[in-house]
Amino acid sequence: MRAPSIETVKRIDHVGIFAAVSDVKRAIGQASLAGTLGWQDVKQRYRRSKLGPFWLTISMAVLIGTIGLVFGSIFQASMAEFLPFLALGIILWTFVASVINEGCIEFVNAESVIKQLPLPWFLHCLRVIWRNLIILAHNMVIVPILFLVFLKPVSPVVFLAIPGLALATLSLAWIVLLVGIVCTRYRDLAQIVASILQIAFYLTPIIWMPSLLSGRASTLFLDSNPFYHLLEIVRAPILGYTPSLLNWGVCLAMAAIGWSLTIFMFGRYRDRMSYWL
Repeated sequence: MRAPSIETVKRIDHVGIFAAVSDVKRAIGQASLAGTLGWQDVKQRYRRSKLGPFWLTISMAVLIGTIGLVFGSIFQASMAEFLPFLALGIILWTFVASVINEGCIEFVNAESVIKQLPLPWFLHCLRVIWRNLIILAHNMVIVPILFLVFLKPVSPVVFLAIPGLALATLSLAWIVLLVGIVCTRYRDLAQIVASILQIAFYLTPIIWMPSLLSGRASTLFLDSNPFYHLLEIVRAPILGYTPSLLNWGVCLAMAAIGWSLTIFMFGRYRDRMSYWL
């Protein structure tokens, strides 16, 4: 049996890419369904609970207060500066890490739905993102409370956090789809992804401030850390600072390169994914 020619392989890739793009478009067109499913996930998780998702907000506030007192004392930092920085860092990191970790098993968890209903694959990614955006909104309640406690003024640049969150979510969308594809085929990789995120947490300025670094250390841990840029385009405007052009440039490059790679991968393996479940 002859091996397929280069032209045949290219034609197959083009068809796969077209199908992948079509899947993403159909999922976006059915975004309301993803939103409904995401709401149901949150409501089901906290069914019969009086406070619902606000239990997460309470535990998050306790965590921020505890870490803030300990590390604020260690770093001898001003609580008025450190606690809002820490709160935003932990809240945004929880959103990023939860989306990626849940993305690793999104298709596996949705196996019964995938095998029974002809829904777009990317719809399940939107469901994961929307579910965690709801939880993010609940946790963000902590931030204005801290601003009131420390009488911290709100800068007009705070509105830059809106496009920042949109761009960060756009990058997370391709990451969710990519890890979902890979981890559906190789289930053990979900644990590796979780370990990488745990390491990245300590390498990213979340519980420590960037001002503690200088020289080469600053370049190594900040400029070359994609998670730092994802957090900074949202955190900096809320704290009253304008994100740097490097922050925006890295996030835009991540979105463009990441989506190109993911669409290629999705197009090539999309027809096989059902058999991996």
